Amino acid sequence: MAADPASGLRVENLAVARGGLAVLEGVSFALAPGEALVLRGPNGIGKTTLLRTLAGLQPALAGEVSVPPESIAYAAHSDGIKATLSVAENLRFWAAVHGTRDISEPLSQMNLETLAERPANSLSAGQKRRLGLARLLVTGRPIWMLDEPTVSLDTDSVALFARVIADHLGQGGSALMATHIDLGLVSSRDLDLTPYKARAPEAGGISGAFDEVLS
Repeated sequence: MAADPASGLRVENLAVARGGLAVLEGVSFALAPGEALVLRGPNGIGKTTLLRTLAGLQPALAGEVSVPPESIAYAAHSDGIKATLSVAENLRFWAAVHGTRDISEPLSQMNLETLAERPANSLSAGQKRRLGLARLLVTGRPIWMLDEPTVSLDTDSVALFARVIADHLGQGGSALMATHIDLGLVSSRDLDLTPYKARAPEAGGISGAFDEVLS
């Protein structure tokens, strides 16, 4: 499904917290239609926290996020599938949630056609991951936020997913992802989060207390 070419993401001076303490501050970037942006930095720098904040799962400490309503689809570490449902039933469920109908293309794109009637709890880790990622294709949303999307995928499945991402970008979608794998995307650039590591409060950084955000 083609993404809305008018969709885009702009982040200005964003600060995010984990466990009540600021981990990143001053993060600013723009993500245009057709672009992929890969988050870089050492483990624990705050890649997952940033993605969760942008996806609306937790509040920011400071800054602005400009994004069209209902434009983000988020794929976390968890595959987000219902174990007792079949592969096709899982996709039909999410298609109904997002107001779409056809699941044949997602099944084909993620090589799940022969597994369509198999219960999700009988899938291998890699097959479950492919099903979890196939959910992105039924959302109809242009901005994909992906946290280590290639975990549990073998080499062939990584290449398959890279083609799915490239097709999404080619249709005017965009992707913000944390991954250590080079997907070979032509329209991809990196954002190193190391310079945005939060300073200690005594050094002039943001305190990061959630009670200040929510009061």
